[in-house]
Amino acid sequence: MTVNRTTAYATTSGLALPEQPAGPAAAACGPFPRAVVRDLRERSGRSPRVLSFAPVDLVVVTGLPGSGKSTLMRRTVPGPRIDSQDTRDRFDARLARVLPYTVYRPFVRLAHYAGLRRALRSGEGVVVHDCGAQAWVRRWLAREAVRRGGTLHLLLLDVTPGEARDGQRERGRGVSRYAFARHRGAMTRLLRSVEEGRLPEGCGSAVLIDRAAADALSRIGFDG
Repeated sequence: MTVNRTTAYATTSGLALPEQPAGPAAAACGPFPRAVVRDLRERSGRSPRVLSFAPVDLVVVTGLPGSGKSTLMRRTVPGPRIDSQDTRDRFDARLARVLPYTVYRPFVRLAHYAGLRRALRSGEGVVVHDCGAQAWVRRWLAREAVRRGGTLHLLLLDVTPGEARDGQRERGRGVSRYAFARHRGAMTRLLRSVEEGRLPEGCGSAVLIDRAAADALSRIGFDG
């Protein structure tokens, strides 16, 4: 499987990912069933304005801290989206003035995953923020996608470490050097694997985007 940079998707107004086999048929194909990789990087903004998935699919948006995942989701996802940053913002609004974040961080995580569980139970297509360092979350989503007869798709935002650091400074919130290095290592391995056509276990497709492709997107939906 090779990554495709030159298909007609470069100038189309929308991109619909093909349906993938689910359930036992997919499991029989091993950890990388009929991988579909679309590379929308380095197209000078001539990339799809819309990404469309099936109504029962799940989409994971991943990338380095500061790469713009939350901004992209807020701007382009009109339907259900689960972003840990939204959960933290709600807690910060009530507690940040009186407590350091480390004290209530476990409760933020608990609330985030409880919200994700509720969203998955709804049966609707959901876009989920993923930091890229917790593979167990993608495995959970992959199982849920199979259970509901859909596909798990990976949307990988590829930016340089410098761009990610700039993004952290712009939002006024960063991560430690150790945490950033851990995320960077995980993302480097994931990106290399996807570029070689090897997707994480349970993922049916991946879309690679850079900052220009992210800026060109206006909607991520479940109409396909």
